[in-house]
Amino acid sequence: MRLQLILPRVEPAVLKVPSVCPYKDCQGKHFEHHQEVVKPLKDTLYESVPAHRYRCLRCGRTFRVYPQGVTHAQTSQRVKGLAVLLYLLGLSYGAVSLTLEALGVYMAKSSVYEAVQAAAKKVPGLKRQEVFAGVRTPALGSDLTSVKCNGQWLHLGLTVDDITGLVLTVDELSSENAETLKEWLEPIVKVVGAQLLVTDDADAFKNAADELGQEHQVCKSHVKRNTEELIDSLEPKAAVDADGSLEEIDVTPEQASQDLRRLGELILSRQPEEEKELEEMHRRYIDAAPPGPGEKATVAYRLRLLFLDRWNLWQDLTRYRQWTGPQGETIDGTNNGSERAIGWWVKERYRTMRGYKRPESAVNVSRLLAWCGNHLDKGGADLALLIA
Repeated sequence: MRLQLILPRVEPAVLKVPSVCPYKDCQGKHFEHHQEVVKPLKDTLYESVPAHRYRCLRCGRTFRVYPQGVTHAQTSQRVKGLAVLLYLLGLSYGAVSLTLEALGVYMAKSSVYEAVQAAAKKVPGLKRQEVFAGVRTPALGSDLTSVKCNGQWLHLGLTVDDITGLVLTVDELSSENAETLKEWLEPIVKVVGAQLLVTDDADAFKNAADELGQEHQVCKSHVKRNTEELIDSLEPKAAVDADGSLEEIDVTPEQASQDLRRLGELILSRQPEEEKELEEMHRRYIDAAPPGPGEKATVAYRLRLLFLDRWNLWQDLTRYRQWTGPQGETIDGTNNGSERAIGWWVKERYRTMRGYKRPESAVNVSRLLAWCGNHLDKGGADLALLIA
């Protein structure tokens, strides 16, 4: 996890003159300075700061105006920002409280929790209805992860701009099936103007992409890894025709072994024109019979399904070779952007915990971390924007 955060500052001499009366039933715009008072403050530098009272000339009521980094609360925004920073770096709420107490600014554990949750709720965008910063991208990356919440697994969905890796949304999902993914992704796809969906090779994402009518790029790394595992498990059985099923369809063990080795080569080369070769392999095993009730699939039938699946998948696996966005954008054929975001902004913080207590906390903290990560190349995330 990489974080660069800008803490709020406390500037006793910097005071913003009011421009409108804070009382909603007034809206007056002319004031007179009424009084200067001393405000006690919990801060790393100041024990107190001056606060100014103004009187509204329209309604006659008075109100306070505080210096930069100070509100009506006893604790300064700088200390709240420090509490949020320590929590995001991996400390528990209790440990943050103890650390601040050692620095001479006690903040109760419950107050630390409230500061973190309040900051997280103000994260702009990063939810399905409000995509981060109004970003538009032709290639939308998406992935799922799970965290423990009150002893139950909570599903989180995350989307990124696959061109830049910028996190766009983090949402709680009720399940991981295709219908749920379609309902979750549909408004995001429309808002960002995505032409291409980039995911792992989970069937639910494939079905969701089809339902949405989206071009789809399946992660080449996932498919390569899964295919190599299948080849390793099938080749010893195919080499000796362990159940005699290859002989039944007039395919020799040598031919089956050769086809599996060739499939391994094709998965590495991934050229669009190689699709025809996969079709030929599949047709060689097309007569393999499916298993009956209570029976196991034969070696020949498993080969039939393997070659069929990779043939059907080939266009979505090799799309990155030829795809370009409207401004010449390209992709690398993996969903590393989504996985990296999950690792940094969800899992890295989660590993230091025993789990979340509330689903809202899991979503809020993940969104807050992702928002901070989105500002790495902008000099850091300004916590004052969230804590003010």
